[in-house]
Amino acid sequence: MNTEVIIMLVIGIVAFLYASVGHGGASGYLAVLAIFGTQPELMKSSALVLNLFVSMSSFLQFYRSGHFSWPKFWPFALASVPMAFVGAGIPLSAGLYKQLLGVCLILAIGRILWRPKTTEDPTAPVPLLGGLAVGAVIGLLSGMLGIGGGIILSPVLLLMNWAKLKETAAISALFIFVNSVSGLSKLLTKGYVPDQQTLYWLAFAFVGGLLGGYAGARRFNVPTLRYALALGLFIATLKLLFT
Repeated sequence: MNTEVIIMLVIGIVAFLYASVGHGGASGYLAVLAIFGTQPELMKSSALVLNLFVSMSSFLQFYRSGHFSWPKFWPFALASVPMAFVGAGIPLSAGLYKQLLGVCLILAIGRILWRPKTTEDPTAPVPLLGGLAVGAVIGLLSGMLGIGGGIILSPVLLLMNWAKLKETAAISALFIFVNSVSGLSKLLTKGYVPDQQTLYWLAFAFVGGLLGGYAGARRFNVPTLRYALALGLFIATLKLLFT
């Protein structure tokens, strides 16, 4: 089995796992590409493309199951979308890009392993200024790195008691989508065109995302695969920070 086939299969598994918790999977795709020595420029653009389809397929599954809340979504998105566009245009050195991505992968590991209990307790409303501030910071970082920001937003929603578990997944999925659209739009204005390799990755990510979103919206859990994914992200983090 050649390297390209392995990358496509792993990307499909990553998409399944991330979509099951309402994420697009950019941090996972970036980890896979980092392990295989992909250039940062290709990593960033490819992750945004993959994010678009996986996050939307995941969102639709959670939305159809009645878990989405517009009032809790829009304050974050209002600030994050323009900041993601700005962030995508900020050039980063390869070293700084890898260091920032390594930090985000650490957050992703925590989010994957952390399984908060579902509760029926009422949640607090999202404060307008707090939502705008959080959205702006996450949006800027999302655009700079080529991630959707869900790995940062979802812990904030849960820790601040702004949303329940499934609600968080639905909000994060659409948040990732709109940020990815914004960041990718900036890259397109700079002449980016997806290559054939990225389209192959997209096919596997799309299928994995559809299956993962369906499974996650219906309380399916795959602990062994989650632990394997966390280990892979940890290996990628070490590679990014120390090579």
